[in-house]
Amino acid sequence: MGGGGKIPYPKHVWSPAGGWYAQPANWKANTAVFGVVIFGITALVWKLSAEREFRHKMPEPGRFYPSRNWSKQIIEHERAQEKAALEKPQES
Repeated sequence: MGGGGKIPYPKHVWSPAGGWYAQPANWKANTAVFGVVIFGITALVWKLSAEREFRHKMPEPGRFYPSRNWSKQIIEHERAQEKAALEKPQES
């Protein structure tokens, strides 16, 4: 009822993934390290992309636009619009 042992396999086979039935003792630590590395690379690429992003046409005010939160050009444009609106004299 146990299904027998593992399937026999050659002991001399090498593969980058570790071969058959591989489970290194430190797989959890390796996974955590590479997770941090991947997160760091993604964060650096995201930051570089946000700094280099350029728009010819700005999004309409009030409309949902995800890069509005991190695009330097859009943030500066909206601050300038807010400042201009505050400096504009009130017409009554």
